[in-house]
Amino acid sequence: MNENIRNIAIIAHVDHGKTTLVDKLLAEGGIYRANQKVEERAMDSMDLEKEKGITIKAKNTSIHWQDKTINIVDTPGHADFGGEVERALRMVDGVILLVDAYEGPQAQTRFVLRKALAHGLKVIIVINKIDRENARPLEMYEKVLELLMELDATEEQFDAPVLYGSARDGYMVRDLEDERRGMAPLFETILAHIPPPFARINTPFHMLVSNVDWNDYVGRIAVGKVLGGSAEVGDTVFVIRHRDGQRIRAKVTKIFEYTGLSTTESPRAIAGNIVGISGFEDIDIGDTITADENGHALPFTEIDPPTLEMQIRVNDGPLAGREGKYVTSRQIRDRLMRETKTNVSIEVHDSDTAGAFTVRARGAMQIAVLVETMRREGYELLVSRPEVIEKTIDGKRCEPYETLWVEVPDECVGAIMQILANRKGQVTNMQKLQTTTMIEATITTRGLIGMEFDVINATSGRGIMSHLFKEYGPYAGELLTRTTGTIVATEAGTTTTYALVAIQERGKLFVGPGEEIYEGMILGENPRAEDIICNGVREKKLTNFRSQGEGVAEGLTPPIRLSLERAIEYIAPDEFVEVTPANIRLRKRVLNNTQRQRLRKAAAQK
Repeated sequence: MNENIRNIAIIAHVDHGKTTLVDKLLAEGGIYRANQKVEERAMDSMDLEKEKGITIKAKNTSIHWQDKTINIVDTPGHADFGGEVERALRMVDGVILLVDAYEGPQAQTRFVLRKALAHGLKVIIVINKIDRENARPLEMYEKVLELLMELDATEEQFDAPVLYGSARDGYMVRDLEDERRGMAPLFETILAHIPPPFARINTPFHMLVSNVDWNDYVGRIAVGKVLGGSAEVGDTVFVIRHRDGQRIRAKVTKIFEYTGLSTTESPRAIAGNIVGISGFEDIDIGDTITADENGHALPFTEIDPPTLEMQIRVNDGPLAGREGKYVTSRQIRDRLMRETKTNVSIEVHDSDTAGAFTVRARGAMQIAVLVETMRREGYELLVSRPEVIEKTIDGKRCEPYETLWVEVPDECVGAIMQILANRKGQVTNMQKLQTTTMIEATITTRGLIGMEFDVINATSGRGIMSHLFKEYGPYAGELLTRTTGTIVATEAGTTTTYALVAIQERGKLFVGPGEEIYEGMILGENPRAEDIICNGVREKKLTNFRSQGEGVAEGLTPPIRLSLERAIEYIAPDEFVEVTPANIRLRKRVLNNTQRQRLRKAAAQK
């Protein structure tokens, strides 16, 4: 035991205030200088995290309070990033369960809490945002207790201490009537309730690699909790590889500790602490580092298997290579394989098609984040529609099912019920809230693809949906997931206002005037369920007469710009999303209209 260290993770649903709470703990833990400018959501270091307002990568920091070191791991709240959660929980001895005082426990709260309870971790309940309008902190605490019972928490886990507060305003209290000053009650509860890390100080050094970082000067850095002994710079250690059991000799070149928002070099890694160690040419998450040449590999929790797969392939469109820095299949493959080194929940496989790779993941959002990251790094590629990974169980064709929660305004319930019916979702519960209705349903993962787009349209952006993997069940048959067709370009060139004004009478536009297009590119959406072809580069013929439609540009509606995540879920099986550093385009797999018609007729005759 190391009495001077506490290791905790903060778990919660998306947007319940996790990263804001870490900000306040950092500030009160003395991390910032008195005159230092404090950045909001400092732990969300990735650009995508700041833009989306969610945590994607699990990150750790440490705070010093009353001569104790508190290591804090900020975990993602979205189920798509469950691999990050699994890794984080391997390094800690307790969790802070953060719950919104108005919304209460949500889908991802359930997901992460189930994992924490299974690891036997101690729990501290924090009811956040008690200053929010219509907040119901006592009622939400009761719901948390119900959830703990439902997830088979032990008696010790069920008797978790509870605090109420506002991370935004920087206070926590044990009782709602207490004076609201600072975060001290939370610090005190962490030190009193979370046990010090169990680590054998007098044994040879051993550590399970829970994360892999990268430094331009020292290369790969293995991050994890030291489970026994200590190591110093220059020590000889052995890496036991998780994937094949091979033992590799290495020398510790650097040891890093995490203090505040930075890493500092340390001469020694002590038992119980979370550290980073460099000196390895090749090391993966799940590997064991030990000073004992005959030591055994530490157990590594298997990550939940992926449920979706997509194809990422080389861009073969007419505009390929113009906007990207990395465009070849070798460059794309190397980047995808590099991702699997630090992201244990993603699998990459070579496909039968040259220049195409199958990527398997927990959800469409996870792959969208990977593709968006690659796009910003200068990659150019094509992405297919997500498909579920089916299994044969007891000789029957099965597919993944999920539990879905949708909170919508009361007047939109009928529209949501129709969407669920189209996608063969089974409503299991409905709860009337103050001005909204919470609908709980069981639906196939396949039926969820693109559903968020429909919910946003049906509720004018006011609907909130979340989902959680439930089980594999019988194949549900054909689903109606997209009820619209597309408007497809017949000519290459630059779009004109004259052509687009005529096209928009037939549907919604995805492009504006002055954009370069090509044959087979999708220009917009047709409200009917069939594709139509249009010429988007047609110009008005000039005459000597002034036209009454001189101000035709005034009638052009601004185009709909789909985000990468929306575009991936929107496309049909015969379509691709073309992703470049400069543009996101939608296109048909087969660009030539005549070839598409032949393929359609051949398929109909089978």
